[in-house]
Amino acid sequence: MRSGLIAQKLGMTRVFNDAGEHVPVTVLKVDACQVVGVRTADKDGYTAVQLGAGKAKVKNVSKAMRGHFAAAKVEPKRKLVEFRVAEDALLDVGAELSAAHFVPGQQIDVTGTSVGKGFAGSMKRHNFSGMRASHGVSISHRAHGSTGNSQDPGKVFKGKKMAGQMGAKRVTTQNLMVVSTDPDEGLILVSGAVPGSEGGWVLVNDAVKATRPDEAPYPAGLRTGPAAEQPVEAAPEAEAPEAVEPVEDAAVDEAQAEQPPVEAEAAEPEAVEPPAAEDGAAESDTNDTSGKKD
Repeated sequence: MRSGLIAQKLGMTRVFNDAGEHVPVTVLKVDACQVVGVRTADKDGYTAVQLGAGKAKVKNVSKAMRGHFAAAKVEPKRKLVEFRVAEDALLDVGAELSAAHFVPGQQIDVTGTSVGKGFAGSMKRHNFSGMRASHGVSISHRAHGSTGNSQDPGKVFKGKKMAGQMGAKRVTTQNLMVVSTDPDEGLILVSGAVPGSEGGWVLVNDAVKATRPDEAPYPAGLRTGPAAEQPVEAAPEAEAPEAVEPVEDAAVDEAQAEQPPVEAEAAEPEAVEPPAAEDGAAESDTNDTSGKKD
């Protein structure tokens, strides 16, 4: 007998199987489910493991529980539950369980607190048929009828089905089917009615009326560390350019000497024509010269 898991009910969804048919499933979340304590036969008289799930604020944890979590070297938990296990299924304190604890196709039992319905009548609570709706009955159509006996015993026996508080009780649903699991996200998809409201805590165990499959890990499906990084292959080195042989200085000088010198041709200056004088200026100059000769 191995340990169970503490999970949180998130809600419902659907998945498609290989035949294309949709299957309604309930989503269970396994959040930081760790071993907080171990009970041994020598010390406690029985063998069990104490699991804790969820994260609790330190201010909301009592001093006694703070010391309990500190001794186990784990963070404060919101939910603590003990699971009876065999001696060979005991786990180390601090070990973390994952959704891989269960395998697809496995049958499980889920325990939780059912949804509270408040004060309900006998017809809703116990499925009574009620009284006739017409003849012979007045104002007692949904009553449960007589509950006691005569003067002897003169009382109502305990456990009598009557009106009263409905729901909000510990309920176990057996033989539910695990459709699939996601260990990375900590999700378990279960086919069937899981008791409790959304956000409620449930206990998931191996089915007592079915055989545990051989694929299920024993004693538990523990969360492993991150996978070792594979070595990255080195990129191929770029081919180096071919080396250029240096040219000797003497060879360069000889090559330059063999080339004939290039004579630079002198550019002939272009003839610049004098600007033509204007007619008025020419006439004035002629008059001036004639006056001087006189």
